[in-house]
Amino acid sequence: MKFVLVHRIPGRARLRGEKRFGVRTAEALADGLDAVAGMEGVRVNPRTGSVLLLYSEEDALARACLFLNGAECTEQKPVPARVPAAAAEGRPSLFPFFRYLFLRPLLPLAVNMVTAFSGALPYLRRCVSSLMHGRLDVDALDGTAIAISLLRRDFGTVGLLTLLLGFGDALERYTQKKSLENLASHLALQVDRVWVLRHGEEMLIPFSALEESDLVIVRAGSAIPVDGVVARGTASVNESSMTGEPMGVMRAAGASVYAGTVVEDGEIHVRPTSIGRDTRMQQIVRFIENTEQMKAGIQGRFEKLADRAVPFTFGLAGLVWLFTRNLTRAASVLLVDYSCALRLATPLAILAAMNEGVKHKVMVKGGRFLEALASVDTVVFDKTGTLTQSRPEVARVVPAAGFDENEVLRLSACLEEHFPHPVARAVVHGAEERNLRHAEEHTEVEYVVAHGIASHWKGKRVLLGSRHYLSQDEHVDLSPMEEHIAALSREGYSLLYLAVDGSIAGIIAMEDPLRPESPALIRRLREMGVSHVLMLTGDDVRTASVVAEKLGITEFRAQVLPEDKARVVRELREEGRTVLMLGDGINDSPALSSADVGVTLRDGADLAREVADVVLMGGSLKELVTALELGRGAMRRIHFNFAATMALNSAFLFGGLTGLLQPGISAVLHNLTTLGVSLNAMRPALPRGE
Repeated sequence: MKFVLVHRIPGRARLRGEKRFGVRTAEALADGLDAVAGMEGVRVNPRTGSVLLLYSEEDALARACLFLNGAECTEQKPVPARVPAAAAEGRPSLFPFFRYLFLRPLLPLAVNMVTAFSGALPYLRRCVSSLMHGRLDVDALDGTAIAISLLRRDFGTVGLLTLLLGFGDALERYTQKKSLENLASHLALQVDRVWVLRHGEEMLIPFSALEESDLVIVRAGSAIPVDGVVARGTASVNESSMTGEPMGVMRAAGASVYAGTVVEDGEIHVRPTSIGRDTRMQQIVRFIENTEQMKAGIQGRFEKLADRAVPFTFGLAGLVWLFTRNLTRAASVLLVDYSCALRLATPLAILAAMNEGVKHKVMVKGGRFLEALASVDTVVFDKTGTLTQSRPEVARVVPAAGFDENEVLRLSACLEEHFPHPVARAVVHGAEERNLRHAEEHTEVEYVVAHGIASHWKGKRVLLGSRHYLSQDEHVDLSPMEEHIAALSREGYSLLYLAVDGSIAGIIAMEDPLRPESPALIRRLREMGVSHVLMLTGDDVRTASVVAEKLGITEFRAQVLPEDKARVVRELREEGRTVLMLGDGINDSPALSSADVGVTLRDGADLAREVADVVLMGGSLKELVTALELGRGAMRRIHFNFAATMALNSAFLFGGLTGLLQPGISAVLHNLTTLGVSLNAMRPALPRGE
């Protein structure tokens, strides 16, 4: 199998095989390339057939190519674009317009003839293909108009037509989403090597060499690389990437863990149940892939409208030739068509709206998503990290009899300052906000992973942790504060308990605070006519109901898994709704992909940013309103341009058919119409003052 070089920068190169290969082949390639002198890292992805090389010596790439191909790697030839006049990637260049306006008049006729023929060939091929398949579409119209202009030796018109059409196609390519192949490749690079326990010895091995009989060792601060079952050890695992819940959960022997989650505290040995493409993470990716493939087949509505105008234009041209036997006049009818302005003005309006969005910190990845934004009537929110800040904070401190708030918080911070997990940081920060000094007055701290902390303070045993830890493990009587516990629980707080010398001393209520702009956003959405607002969360019903009430959201779903979020979105779409999904985590990615338009925040997970159709680059939910208004403004502009194009060109055609307008004047008026709607398309789409 041959590999070609598709991308290269100093010290890094990506190669792609002519076909995909299996896991065993990938392992063999990785092992062989890893042994190449000067190679710093090798990542082989059988899913995409790609190989990423990280090297310290320039000669290392040549040696790797010799290993792969037995010869030097060649640059991959670009796939022929629909139009050679525009670059296959990146922003469309304005140089072709400069060349047409200023260089073409200075070139010899022979050069312009060759240029015109070479530029026309792709359109002529597409015209022939459409006609052979019985389609009278825009490709057939473009090709016919160009062919007649060639027969008339009007090379200037040929050049102008290919230039305008090429620029429109380049804009279309520019607005396409990044390929899912790159997404899958990106995900495959997350884990290179893992620590395992084999034959009683710890060893670091390539991830590709991992076997289901291995015990994977995961320590504090590390991501779990596989789906599996904890064989030994206890750890606090942050599963927010899967469930959205920001608080760590205890995972001990017999508990299931998932790839992509992170061990906050402790150490566990995991027996793999799923490796590589079989993990829940990869199941999410495959779900996204299937959804994206369905999305990619949807044709833009305005291209369909342009195609519907083509038979009408052909019919008029045929009638003109039938009654006048004048090929020039018939060609003028083809040139005074509806599709030219539509094909140019629509992508210009999209590009202008996308550029305007970037200025307002809203990145829209394609025209079809602007159209979806314009018709959104249902907004689905993930709670954690989207409507909330995904950062625990001390909300309230309730002391028991004989203690005061400051004493409870000071002592708790004194114990928690030794630990890095989010709850500990929140407690310490809460004490700092109250200017409480918490110098160490305790003995050595004993940390019970995922349960709590034990120490001695002024000769008394101090405990800080969960209800289960104090009540079940340490047998502390919590009944004196049961009324407070019930009230705080109803309000949706997560509770941290402090006990001194066997008696309850106080409760610290933790919350994941709302984003300041969240309530105002919900109200604004309703003012904009969004009829349905739904919140999804992995939290329990109690916490979800409290948050929904604060936000003014009347409908929510609690304890929702990633697959459930996608199912809810699909059900809403099946009801005929246009659904916008806003989420920021890996667990939201299937729902983002299932929605008509998926939106995420700047600081969302890498996977969410790749999958999302719109990214709010400023990190504020206020930008969601900007995105909706941007879509509505762009679609209003496109609808207006469509109506103006149809009305004006119909008038020009009528004038030409009745003899009121000469063909040359009709062509000029048509081009002015195209220019006018194009300039209108590039005007700002957002309301003034936005």
